[in-house]
Amino acid sequence: MHLLKRMTLMGVAVVSLSGITYTAQTANASTYSTVSSTTMTKTAYHKKSTTGAVYNASHTKKVATLKGYPNTTWYATKKVVLKHNGKNAIYYQVKNGAGTKSGIIWHSYLTKGVAPFNVKYAKNAVAYDATDNKVVWSKSANTARPIASVSKLMTLYLVDKKVAGSGYSWSSKVKTNYSGLVAMGKDSACGGFRFTKSSYTVKQLYDAALIDSSNNAAIALGQWVAGGSTPTANKKFISMMNAQAKSWNLGKAKFVSSSGLEQSDLKAFGYSIGGADANMVSAKDVALIADHLITDYPSTLTTASVKSMTLSGQPLYNYNNMLSGRKYYQSSLKVDGLKTGYTPKAGYCFVGTGQKSGHNRIITVVLHDENEFTETQSIMNNAYSKNLL
Repeated sequence: MHLLKRMTLMGVAVVSLSGITYTAQTANASTYSTVSSTTMTKTAYHKKSTTGAVYNASHTKKVATLKGYPNTTWYATKKVVLKHNGKNAIYYQVKNGAGTKSGIIWHSYLTKGVAPFNVKYAKNAVAYDATDNKVVWSKSANTARPIASVSKLMTLYLVDKKVAGSGYSWSSKVKTNYSGLVAMGKDSACGGFRFTKSSYTVKQLYDAALIDSSNNAAIALGQWVAGGSTPTANKKFISMMNAQAKSWNLGKAKFVSSSGLEQSDLKAFGYSIGGADANMVSAKDVALIADHLITDYPSTLTTASVKSMTLSGQPLYNYNNMLSGRKYYQSSLKVDGLKTGYTPKAGYCFVGTGQKSGHNRIITVVLHDENEFTETQSIMNNAYSKNLL
């Protein structure tokens, strides 16, 4: 009887038949071997299309797909020639700007230059350097559009301004017994903090307006700033909002609501003042309002970073999901504010701010977005990775 043995060792087939040994080279079609590696001047590249991927050095595992990193700049530092199926191909050894992804990629998947950056869903957006006071990136940032509860940033600025003046404090009382505000607090669509008392302190309503985005709390505060407690004072306060915008040379800001609710919603509660239906403000002007607020009154960030609390027996919940412990938190970005907003007309709006270690503070604004937190992350990371601030 003949004894047949077959073994494969290191790509060599060894066959033993009747004591006679034969050897034959076998090729592994999936194997990539390095032919040469040459250091090159660090050069920026970005995706030519969504095709392609970055692999580990042995080309056995995907590190990142270009489709998954559409706005990434890849920095090449070596030219590597690999042999596969008997053919040589040029690869680049690359790393992204943040230094979190690195590997090799076929050179034809890339094109030279820093990646152009854009966001997909936000209709208007801006990244603002709050330390050097300059716009570092924008998308239709000078086009005015509805901004929903982001409007409260201007309201809160004027509240801070009054508290900082003489004769007033955070413990000053604000009347909250007007029937329209009481009804608004109970409304499922327009409500917020329910007014169960005839008055609250300025600090209590400030917390309700900033943390929980309470509409009736914002309106009550505005009326207090204007010196009253009825819709007449509300109308006066809105004039003050527009005057403040004018003093800052915000040419793309027009207010008709202290809360951000549209006139069509406010009418049922006696707070429609006529004219345009919604506050119309550009992303850039929103960023400037936010900058004035946190620069002139930095304690705002302490309140804005509160994730939840109980006030007068009612829960206040902060919908900023980029804060620590929330779904979109990213530790390196150190986001500590600032304000969310939504109405069907305005879409999802978000003003974010934070200061990454070693960089200036950033303020970002996205208006009429569908993925406001992920796109804010992208805007912030893009600005930091490109050392724009």
